[in-house]
Amino acid sequence: MAVTPAMIKELRESTNAGLMDCKKALAASEGDMQGAVEWLREKGLSKAAKVAGKIAAEGVVSVVVADDCAKATIIEVNSETDFVAKNENFTGFVDVMANAIYSSSFKTIDEVKAGELEGKPYETHIAEATAKVGEKIDVRRFTTFEAPESGLVNGYTHSNGQMGAIVCVETDSKATADAVKDLVKDIAMHATAMNPEYLNESEIPQEILDRETEFAKNQLKEEGKPEAIWDKILPGKIKKYAKDNCLVDQAFVKDDKQSVSGALSAAAKAAGGEAKIVAFSRFQVGEGIEKKEDNFADEVAAQLKK
Repeated sequence: MAVTPAMIKELRESTNAGLMDCKKALAASEGDMQGAVEWLREKGLSKAAKVAGKIAAEGVVSVVVADDCAKATIIEVNSETDFVAKNENFTGFVDVMANAIYSSSFKTIDEVKAGELEGKPYETHIAEATAKVGEKIDVRRFTTFEAPESGLVNGYTHSNGQMGAIVCVETDSKATADAVKDLVKDIAMHATAMNPEYLNESEIPQEILDRETEFAKNQLKEEGKPEAIWDKILPGKIKKYAKDNCLVDQAFVKDDKQSVSGALSAAAKAAGGEAKIVAFSRFQVGEGIEKKEDNFADEVAAQLKK
């Protein structure tokens, strides 16, 4: 069957592959459109294999929140370069993944990578996206919160797509949940900006408390404070650490005269109810990934030796 420009155009629009690749795919499949898509998919798999060993430390954080704030998902998807992270093909892939994971029952990223999303295996999604952008892509992590019976979840992503957070709040009634919905989004924005490590003091690991206690003791010793009064001072030091590092205790960015939990409680009380934060999740692109440091001069010299 002859390959026509219209067929090439149709295949290109559906796959975003290059014109010559579309022509070759249609020729290889004897004009069968689905066969051509499969041919390009295999080509994408080859490209994905070539980039498998590369480091993907750039990317995008995306948040999906239900209209009624009953559920929210935050996801990080990585690419190799910031340039690709801004590419429409990549951001479109992120949107597809975020909504698919939000709509799924997956609990872990391993389940996602071993399963199917929108009727296709995860690896097929990755291969097709890699074929379009030409870089390694990885859905690194996600968190999904479902609201308590009378609570809500809300979220925020920074305008550059590099960080975001979702916050889960328990309330005494739906009326209270509705009243604090916008504030919970502001608290998600606060978490994004201030990067708290823990929800509250009870979540701070004992080894961290022990470390901070030793730091405080050394500080008191250097200041010449009598050891007999250390036990009276140390609790305050730990409270200060909690205030700096726990979401509920941090000074609220929109009103630093009250804590985050205080702002939420005040808003709930004004609506005749009660509310408290029960969970949050904050992502920042690339945190914890060891990025490769390239020396351009060495890279050029290596290429010249080939």
